[in-house]
Amino acid sequence: MLRVVLLQLATTVIAGIIAGLLGGMPALFSALLGGLCCVIPNGLFALRLFANAQKPGGANPMSFFIGEFIKIALTVALLGAVAWLYRDLNWLALIAGFIVALKSYIILLFRH
Repeated sequence: MLRVVLLQLATTVIAGIIAGLLGGMPALFSALLGGLCCVIPNGLFALRLFANAQKPGGANPMSFFIGEFIKIALTVALLGAVAWLYRDLNWLALIAGFIVALKSYIILLFRH
């Protein structure tokens, strides 16, 4: 799980750099924030799953579903906060950064 989160973070930085080259600093920050809206909840979810797996008896399937619900709610809340608080938001860069981070795990599938 850590590899996936680190890969998402790396692809977010790359998407931010590309957006910055194409659209300037507001696009760079928008793409980074969009990617972080995906990376942060996924990292917290992975940490929660790891902690639950270390408990005696292993992970409870219900904790997975509760964690997934929290991850989705946190993603929506972060996207809403970025839209509300960042005045120079570039929507295209935000969505692109989010999608790149969301789908970056596909790179790991083709790695081997």
